[in-house]
Amino acid sequence: MNNAPTTNLIKIFIVDDHEIFRAGLIRILNKIKNVKVIEEAANGLEFLEKLENTEPDIVLMDIEMPVMNGIEATKAALLRRPKLIVAALTMFTDDNYIQSMLDAGAKGYLLKNISRDDMNNAIQTLQSGKNYFSDAIWGYFSKKVVEKKQHESSKLLLTRRQKEILQLICEGFDNKAIAEKLFISERTVIGHKSNLMALTNCKSTASMITYAIKNKLVGI
Repeated sequence: MNNAPTTNLIKIFIVDDHEIFRAGLIRILNKIKNVKVIEEAANGLEFLEKLENTEPDIVLMDIEMPVMNGIEATKAALLRRPKLIVAALTMFTDDNYIQSMLDAGAKGYLLKNISRDDMNNAIQTLQSGKNYFSDAIWGYFSKKVVEKKQHESSKLLLTRRQKEILQLICEGFDNKAIAEKLFISERTVIGHKSNLMALTNCKSTASMITYAIKNKLVGI
């Protein structure tokens, strides 16, 4: 057995109602360096029960499942552990599913046909604190922009500092990291974030990120 330190090990929790898919994904993920699947569940309720005694870094969450779906499970899990990283792993590309998972607090949206290399990239990106979306999902954001009236994208006039903070929020940095990057206090960041949410009329950080991307307020 390898006795090397495992402090950099990325621990994965898979939630999917298809046993064969879970088994295949576990084999693939466990072959990726510094990645280990530590738990699995067949639905959202089972996931929440097992989460009580598990410390995953990243949760790969299916959406449509019996008993409790991935959207409700994500909301409930993040209420318990706000810093938990949840990414959807699904075949659904419908706008409603994407929006619902983002609103629930998901930091990523991956399609099940993702390659092993892209999965590795997704895990490393998510673990670093940034968001990750499969390439096919960017069409969703583009479509939303097209559907908006032309004046919508220019409605907000943000200051340079607001734009900097909004950009970092969309890249997945938390308040402390933003403060360190911009050499300002965490309280100042929180104040700017509150103002940005008021300006964009958003109730959550996830909604504000979606709004910013749709309206081309940031470069992602």
